[in-house]
Amino acid sequence: MPWRPALVIAAGTAALVPLPATLVERVYSRRLYLGLQPLLTSLSNLAPFALFDVFVLVVALSWIVLSARDLRTVKGRLRAGVVILWRTIVWVAALYLVFLCTWGLNYRRVRLAELLGLDAARVTAPAVKDAAIVAARRLNDLHGRAHDARVPPVPAIDQSLAAALERALADTGRPQTVVPGRPKATIIDWYFRRIAVDGMTDPFFLEILVSSDLLPFERPFVTAHEWSHLAGVADEGEANFVGWLACMRGSPAAQYSGWLFMYSELVPVSSRADRAAIAAALAAGPREDLQAIRDRVARHVSPRLSAAGWRVYDSYLKANRVESGAASYGEVVRLALGARLASGGSPFDVK
Repeated sequence: MPWRPALVIAAGTAALVPLPATLVERVYSRRLYLGLQPLLTSLSNLAPFALFDVFVLVVALSWIVLSARDLRTVKGRLRAGVVILWRTIVWVAALYLVFLCTWGLNYRRVRLAELLGLDAARVTAPAVKDAAIVAARRLNDLHGRAHDARVPPVPAIDQSLAAALERALADTGRPQTVVPGRPKATIIDWYFRRIAVDGMTDPFFLEILVSSDLLPFERPFVTAHEWSHLAGVADEGEANFVGWLACMRGSPAAQYSGWLFMYSELVPVSSRADRAAIAAALAAGPREDLQAIRDRVARHVSPRLSAAGWRVYDSYLKANRVESGAASYGEVVRLALGARLASGGSPFDVK
């Protein structure tokens, strides 16, 4: 069989044929990927620029050059169009198979809610209110220390946060050593800011890309979230959860960043009747920081482009077996309130 049709068939089969989550967890996520991640991230860390940018440019320019050649040399526009379409299908199939091998199969591993035994009965309106008030009080307590702390520059790796991530992974029953990626700028930074995306994990070279306008008290959580992806936590809600756990085990600046995120997740899912009490518990300093984050996003975001971008991302997640799509981001509240850590404790034991 010619290799191009075989490649397309292989990609289609990989996309459509289900694999047992336990098999993916045991063979790919906990063995093959654990050997691949340190190698790829260590190599990508050597480059001061985003390898993903170079990759995208090379692929895009190659496609344009080859398509232009076909329009010049192939007789008939229809035949040229067929040639270009077939090449595009073959390239997409090849990229998809590489994506699955380097990172994407992690979408099909055992879910954390199943691994940790999530108890949905613990996720109640009173629990959400109590958790939000705890988050507000922790923010009030940490605000001064977090603002006095020196945040590592953007390209640097915060080693204390990296160590905290490994402790968080052990708490989820997936102990492993992760090579943390250097936070890098990207040529698509303008797109990040326009659609209100704070960061991205490159699934091919296993490097992390972060938005250039992140505020210092946002960076620890965004970094921990993206490092969670490097650890093979593909689902967005689960990466939020592991990133938050890592921040809780980090420096005061990291803890503050994590609590800012958690407070922002809890308030929207709390009842209207509870929001006044939650807001009253938050001091002026953290409230100003939350407003600064909203102002940062509002300065650049394009509502129309953001909506379109998130629709595309929602489709991408669903194509990778994340049934809730972009709504999976909200899974962090269910995990924080209802899961039991590997040690037997609660990640968010509200008193």
